[in-house]
Amino acid sequence: MDSFVQLHSEQVSLVIKLAPAPEVIYWGKRIAQLDQAQFGQLLHSQQRAVPQARLDHDVPLTLCPELGRGSFGSSGIEGHRHGLASMPRFDYVSHQQSNQGVEIECADSVAQLALTISLNLDQSGVLSKRMVLTNRANDDYTLNKLALTLPLPFRAAELESYHGRWSREFQAQRQTISHGSWVVENRRGRTSHEYFPGCLLGTAGFSDQQGEVWGFHLAWSGNHQWRADIKSDGRRLLQAGEWLIPGEVILKAGESYATPELLATYSTTGINGIRRANHHYVRQQILPFDQHKPRPVHLNTWEGIYFDHDPEYICQMASEAAQMGVERFIIDDGWFKGRNNDKSSLGDWTLDRTKYSNGLEPVISHVNSLGMEFGIWVEPEMVNPDSDLFRTHPEWLLACDGYQQPTGRYQYVLNLQNSDCFQYLYHCLDSLLSTHNIGYVKWDMNRELVQATHQGSGAVHGQTQALYRLIDQLVAAHPKVEIESCSSGGGRIDYEILKRTCRFWTSDCNDALERQTIQKHMGIFFPPEVMGAHIGPYRSHTTRRSHDINLRGLTALNGHMGVELDPVKESEQEKQAFAKYIALHKQYRALLHSGDSFYLDSGDQTRLAYGVTKADHTLITVCQLAMPDYALPEPLLIEHLDSQRSYRVRLVDYPQSSAQLMKASDGWWQQGEITIKGEWLAKVGITLPILDPEACLLLSIEAI
Repeated sequence: MDSFVQLHSEQVSLVIKLAPAPEVIYWGKRIAQLDQAQFGQLLHSQQRAVPQARLDHDVPLTLCPELGRGSFGSSGIEGHRHGLASMPRFDYVSHQQSNQGVEIECADSVAQLALTISLNLDQSGVLSKRMVLTNRANDDYTLNKLALTLPLPFRAAELESYHGRWSREFQAQRQTISHGSWVVENRRGRTSHEYFPGCLLGTAGFSDQQGEVWGFHLAWSGNHQWRADIKSDGRRLLQAGEWLIPGEVILKAGESYATPELLATYSTTGINGIRRANHHYVRQQILPFDQHKPRPVHLNTWEGIYFDHDPEYICQMASEAAQMGVERFIIDDGWFKGRNNDKSSLGDWTLDRTKYSNGLEPVISHVNSLGMEFGIWVEPEMVNPDSDLFRTHPEWLLACDGYQQPTGRYQYVLNLQNSDCFQYLYHCLDSLLSTHNIGYVKWDMNRELVQATHQGSGAVHGQTQALYRLIDQLVAAHPKVEIESCSSGGGRIDYEILKRTCRFWTSDCNDALERQTIQKHMGIFFPPEVMGAHIGPYRSHTTRRSHDINLRGLTALNGHMGVELDPVKESEQEKQAFAKYIALHKQYRALLHSGDSFYLDSGDQTRLAYGVTKADHTLITVCQLAMPDYALPEPLLIEHLDSQRSYRVRLVDYPQSSAQLMKASDGWWQQGEITIKGEWLAKVGITLPILDPEACLLLSIEAI
């Protein structure tokens, strides 16, 4: 019988000792295939000492650490059966391996619990892990926690996590880990703006280009908990799973609970290696749309007209949008019955005939006649107290009986586990899509879950699963319709919702300076083609800050581009500027949405330099966030190019205002381009023109 399992990708290897309980012996840079004798040698080389004044035997750090085995850190499982069976120990029973995956069966005959651990190592280097717990007893088993655990080496000394809030998502926080625990919990009922379910751990000082890094993401759209433990013996682990409300999961005889999927990535080339592996994995395993079809440029009406809907005026907007190069026109909130502000009518998903006296068809036909696809905004999970739906069915709330449910953004959450409520929402959406030529749905979700119970018990898990079913059912009925995950911007961004949707609204903040940070960190986990990035108006609606079109245009260039404005009211000069960056995005869209993204390390923390490369073409954006540390910009070192080939470096976009910062110069940018060897670009670098604070430049680098 095999005593170990090994999985290999092009860059990564995983070796697991199976008995007495599954334990990772190695996870990191690819090693050679092992035979039984070599595994024995490897195992012998990893035999741990047993310290004095502790347990008299070695305690493995298994794939599901158990207090009952003497693992005094964070247990992988917590639960009980009427106070009993609270110290389970899962021993190896059998396993089945196929291709790059393995399914390991474990059991505890005393606690009468079975545990299945599934692991798969994708060729991109992304390791996925999932567990299923089954109750084999006749009595109920109350599950409080089932977390996914992976070990880390001693040299994993720093942790980067991502916090935030509405309109300021994906803010990085770096800390040294040497003793104790780092713990983060999200109890808001959706993926959340506050704590993105992902983190990085790495060697001291790891950066975009340097260091070993281990990256993690939990594919789940509800509550989650994260923990990094450094045990007193120095061993480290990362643990992630669903945070469960007490009593939320009670397994009856024969019932099972499946964890969300944990995705883990290893890199020897800093954060860029994590970024590259994640993008390849998402493109190959997750994205539900045809990747050969260009991602259309959007215009969303929200910041242009808000609730003020006039079909004739909207048609004028569409005409102006088409002239700018827009390819998908989306009507946002305000189209349905009685919806004149955010205090009423959510839940009443029928067209407002006082605004649209001739229906939606004339608007849709006009949009389509201009060569654009038509899209529409919905928020199906919500209901306003001031709505016909709430007045008719107050019992459909996701709430706790006997308590006053607080509103959030003047609305409540509907209980999708109520079958009548579920069918009502499906009927409304299905009818909307069946009777109109709608190709795109912007699916919003604008508040947290409070008192989330169903039939008296905690129900965030059930609500999240019901949401998935609702979207799945709708997509099955309308397979050509694309759905955007929007949750006050960045509130529901994760791999599991991405299996059902085609785009994220990254943030409600269109301030390009804020977006530089938001998009950098979101882009570690998600490729540019799913990152909604819009050119906003000159004066941001969320920060009241003003920016030149150069910063706004180049910031939006590197995602799935859209625009937020009323083009009827904009000046001809501003419309031409929007059109310029839309055309620029289309020119480079195939590269941006299929190449390998990267960031370059910089000694000046006020500057970001990033790009995308594929075959013989590289596109690099340099953004000067604030006043630079020095009078001269740091030369740009580009290491991934072929050292023996020559490259044409071309300055594609540069703000004219920045030129005033320099006296007469013979810099290469005066001619607009230069030819230079790849070796020089990597080792010597190339100098750059001076940039104003809050400005960008764009470089195209092509092999000759």
